Amino acid sequence: MNSPPAHPQRPEATAGHYENFPVASWLCPPRLRAPITAIYGFARTADDIADEGDASPTQRLADLAAYRADLDAIAQGLPPSARWAGVFGPLHAALRTHALPVPLLADLLGAFMQDVEKTRDGAGYADRAELLDYCRRSANPVGRLLLHLYGVHDQAALAQSDAICTALQLINFWQDLSVDIPRGRHYLNAQDRAAHGVPLADLCARRSTPQTIELIAASADWSSATMQKGMQLVHRLPGRAGWELRLVVQGGLRILDRIAAQGYTTLQSRPTLRRRDWVVMLWRAAVM
Repeated sequence: MNSPPAHPQRPEATAGHYENFPVASWLCPPRLRAPITAIYGFARTADDIADEGDASPTQRLADLAAYRADLDAIAQGLPPSARWAGVFGPLHAALRTHALPVPLLADLLGAFMQDVEKTRDGAGYADRAELLDYCRRSANPVGRLLLHLYGVHDQAALAQSDAICTALQLINFWQDLSVDIPRGRHYLNAQDRAAHGVPLADLCARRSTPQTIELIAASADWSSATMQKGMQLVHRLPGRAGWELRLVVQGGLRILDRIAAQGYTTLQSRPTLRRRDWVVMLWRAAVM
């Protein structure tokens, strides 16, 4: 492409993002910190391309296509372009050293492209099944990539990982309503909106009503139930990796606590974790 990139390309640019959950923290096995950081840098930069700045949807899609071309290049052992060298250099090393499954990385890019297309078209999600299909590509690949690094490949563990990752993605949706809706991102699906009598206009205006509160509460309950399906995975991962996952799970559940504590009014404000929340998370992780 001839136009200059409109988004950050350096992995260190990801550090400015607020994160609910630890990424490559001290709990992570040291030998895996580099590939995990490479995976998150790849995903976060792609997310920035799809979401940050003032680029047009057409430009975003073109940038994501160029990003995908660089992924295809390193998967074939070819050098990427210079544009995102800080992302694809470490990712290439991780691919070579750990044989990361490239289709999972490609799924992430497909989800980001879908986000742009949904925003451009003004279309939300029709029902929970369609939203879960999006989560299958936007969130679940990250968990599966981590399990690959930990050497865990059985179907039961993969299903539990998918449940955790889907739950975390859903929780992030309900946490970020006040941020996503002004951007044209609508994750409260049409079927659930109709069931609770919530017109799209109320969401676009970020108008808190008894109906929107019930809708967000029901969505939060769905996320919690989804998380429960995967929580036993924490006992499958040894040592520090297992503790890392416990904190990830408890971080998601604590955000649900925060959403409930503010009366499910996330159309107006975004709850975040505070220092004292980590004490609660550590205690809950210890008794899991």
